[in-house]
Amino acid sequence: MKIHYISDHSVLEYDEVQLLLDLGHEVFSNGAYLDPKGHITLPRPGLKGGKFYEDYVKLASTTPRTDMPQELIDPFDVIIVMHSPNVIIQNWEKLKHKTVVWRSIGQSVPRIERQLTHCRNEGLKVIRYSPKEENIEGFMGSDAMIRFYKDENVYKGWTGKDHNVVSFAQSLKGRREFCHYEEIMSVVEAFNGTVYGPGNEDLGKFNGGQIPYEMQIKTMQGAALMPYGGTWPACYTLSFIEALMTGLPIVAISKRLAHYPQYEPIDFYEVDEILAKISGVVCDTAEDMVYQAQRLLDDPEHAKEISRRQRELAIEMFGKKNISKQWRDFLDGLV
Repeated sequence: MKIHYISDHSVLEYDEVQLLLDLGHEVFSNGAYLDPKGHITLPRPGLKGGKFYEDYVKLASTTPRTDMPQELIDPFDVIIVMHSPNVIIQNWEKLKHKTVVWRSIGQSVPRIERQLTHCRNEGLKVIRYSPKEENIEGFMGSDAMIRFYKDENVYKGWTGKDHNVVSFAQSLKGRREFCHYEEIMSVVEAFNGTVYGPGNEDLGKFNGGQIPYEMQIKTMQGAALMPYGGTWPACYTLSFIEALMTGLPIVAISKRLAHYPQYEPIDFYEVDEILAKISGVVCDTAEDMVYQAQRLLDDPEHAKEISRRQRELAIEMFGKKNISKQWRDFLDGLV
């Protein structure tokens, strides 16, 4: 199958395009990986098995996505649009004779559901990334629910030997309540931890900067625990499943802390429900997060048990083998 994958998130693009390539499809990645070799500035390596499409790259580099030429539409069997509702809306008259898939990434709100409904009524396919999206007002339905994934053969090997606290976020303080800054920093500050990711220079001594892919994996393997607050309105994020898969113990906020009705009254947060399956660590207050973090640091056997449960659940829910099958079944159903 010949697929045009339009992306607005480089890490998710890397994951999903690599999976599609591994499934044997021909993929033109229109995003950070126009050149599948990638670039040193990207947080992930190059795509194995990817092909450089010079003509497509030239067109994609010189025309706006909201006004795509037919040469970037007609040659493909399937066009997958990662979020980017305007790409679909502005191009719909040119796109609707093709099989077009909207891939949600946890950023939909009622306005976006309403905007895409007419496209949905005219044939737009929808892949959701969480069942919690059904709670969005004006939910336009779905054709499949396929979660994000992580490769269980890459994210593994937790030891906790560094006995430290780490968090992963972009512009944590700048986005403040949208990333639950207060709760995350209560744990980071209590244990002199480190926040990794771009845009965290305003965290002073707690800023770890953006680190290379291989170093991120090693950091997760060696850390004692990770406080987690997610980002509004995502049901869960990539850092959550990376830590879950690695077996890095997670101290997560509860739904009560994740709820921000002043923005959109959406029952979106899924992390507490996921961790409840294994009696994971979920907290109603920042004080309890600090307490639970201390318990993990003080009790290695408790930490090991949490780690084991997390990894087993992650392989079941987010493992590449299982998610690959779901993508295969979905794409086969389009033929």
